[in-house]
Amino acid sequence: MSGINVDMLKNKLMAAAAALLGFAATALPAHAGATLEGVRQRGILVCGVNVGVAGFSQPDSGGTWRGLDVDFCRATAAAVLGDANKVRYVPLTAVQRFPALQAGEIDLLQRQGTQTLTRDTTLGLRMVGVTFYDGHGFMVKRSANLTSARQLDGGTVCVQSGTTNESITAEYARENNLNIHIVVFDRVVEANNALAAGRCDAVGTDAGQLAALRSMLPNPQDYMILPERLSKEPYGPMVRRDDQEWFEVIRWIVMATVEAEELGLTTANVEQMRTSSESANVRRLLGVDPLLGNSLKLPQDWAFQIIRQVGNYGEIYERNMGVNTPLGLERGANALWTKGGLMYAWPMR
Repeated sequence: MSGINVDMLKNKLMAAAAALLGFAATALPAHAGATLEGVRQRGILVCGVNVGVAGFSQPDSGGTWRGLDVDFCRATAAAVLGDANKVRYVPLTAVQRFPALQAGEIDLLQRQGTQTLTRDTTLGLRMVGVTFYDGHGFMVKRSANLTSARQLDGGTVCVQSGTTNESITAEYARENNLNIHIVVFDRVVEANNALAAGRCDAVGTDAGQLAALRSMLPNPQDYMILPERLSKEPYGPMVRRDDQEWFEVIRWIVMATVEAEELGLTTANVEQMRTSSESANVRRLLGVDPLLGNSLKLPQDWAFQIIRQVGNYGEIYERNMGVNTPLGLERGANALWTKGGLMYAWPMR
């Protein structure tokens, strides 16, 4: 150590260490643990949705976004900001959706995306809950006189890239010894147009999306969805893995819409029920008892605002997907558990 000033060396090492720590801090995601506060400070929720699929997320003729996924973005804004309209929608393709969330370009991904083990464990994201249960199917022209997916042997199936639908179609063909030619498009609407133009014999995607695609065609009655469901496709919101607080907020927002339907709370009666109900469950959910809001660091009336401005799960479903919409879908698996479906809210206490 001859000729070296030990104190000077020590100071340089400490400075280098501090610089390294500073670099590490800036390299960490700025959104860690801060999404809820970031949304509040910004005064608007940035929500990733599909680029345009009827029933899920699509701008109407006036440019207003509508759909089941859109309504869950609105429910989040109602709970966190008190105003369901404080949402900026970011339309994302299947390829863009996960990177956009990973990069912090959006606060919430509320877009059709099947919740799978590998997605939940390898993307740095968390799957929050299920807002729509679906399954892979095929849509064909009625004039083809097909009654089963097994009759697609030798045919061409169009699918969207970056989704599970491509692998599901390939697995189905292999397992059933079918010769199916798969053609991939960036957007599912392009695959739908290819079916209409006769470039493919079927479109393969989840049945809810098939119903949406059918409603967009000039003569929807000329197309049919084959009866087979080849997979389980639970859709739901996704958030970044590094923010447990935001994960909990989004999970319980979804639960609140289902709980509201279970309790019979609707946009029409929620204000009256808030002042007159003697039910402990209703009083907790609507914020008469502040327990739930305090636990989530949300306003006391967070769930009340969701129901008043957006509705319960049943209202959201029927408005966007139900039998009286162009999609015409029965509730099926998306009915409440008390009515033979899978929708079930965890105890909110």
